[in-house]
Amino acid sequence: MRTQRGTLDTTLNKYRLPIIDLLDDLGTEPSAFDAIGLREFLLRRVSCFSQGKSKNLATAVRMFLRFLIARGYCAPGLEHAIPTVAKWRLSSLPKYLSVQDVECLINSCDQCSPLGARDRAILVLIARLGLRAGDVSALKFGDLLWEEGTLIISGKGRRQARLPLPQEVGKAILHYLRHGRPHKVGDRIFITTTAPFVPISRQAVGQTVARAIRRTGISAPTQGAHLLRHSAATRMLREGVSLPAIGALLRHASIETTTVYAKVDVDLLQEVAMPWPEVQPC
Repeated sequence: MRTQRGTLDTTLNKYRLPIIDLLDDLGTEPSAFDAIGLREFLLRRVSCFSQGKSKNLATAVRMFLRFLIARGYCAPGLEHAIPTVAKWRLSSLPKYLSVQDVECLINSCDQCSPLGARDRAILVLIARLGLRAGDVSALKFGDLLWEEGTLIISGKGRRQARLPLPQEVGKAILHYLRHGRPHKVGDRIFITTTAPFVPISRQAVGQTVARAIRRTGISAPTQGAHLLRHSAATRMLREGVSLPAIGALLRHASIETTTVYAKVDVDLLQEVAMPWPEVQPC
């Protein structure tokens, strides 16, 4: 998966446990796998899983079966024994914060401390550019093109994209590099604040957002880094930025993914909604 499809290690790690469960349940001899055993394994697991975790389980098992089939280790067509977990795309509203709450999170960071300087740089990166947690944790010095005012991001599928580097974002990163980051510790930008000094994980990026929410006492619908990513997209839409432009910044593979943000622009929806027959408009 890493070589042929460019799958990130973080995604492969998510697939690891479901595959181990499969081998523990059905045995380590793929030639003995059959459709009944595979379906029974899946149904036993999803009975106590959330919708998202169930979908991840089915995806991991199906991809592993395709690999086994390609290598001739199990019967062709067994991947079809894994049913699709129902999850309708774009069926829910994106969770986001108001512009005022986002600014409150950013301003709550104590830039005089190494942790506060790092937190502010991370929050500004996500809030202004809509980066994913993995994008932030993977940033390297070579990704910052200061003279060109751009930033290179290696996203899903290892696809690279070049984004603008706003002055506010650049200043926050520079402040962290000068006053918060340990010196001469690898080429990754964001490093832990206590020894041993190692690059932070994508989970640490999410914890940065959660820490700011607790610090400010803001009532937030979720606590992860994606909350600020959704907030950035929602803010841009309300400022009049087009959906294609938002999709380009967020690096969506399809414009259909970006259209979910149109559902949060209530004022625009009221302009295009058709009146209900025989009912006075509100």
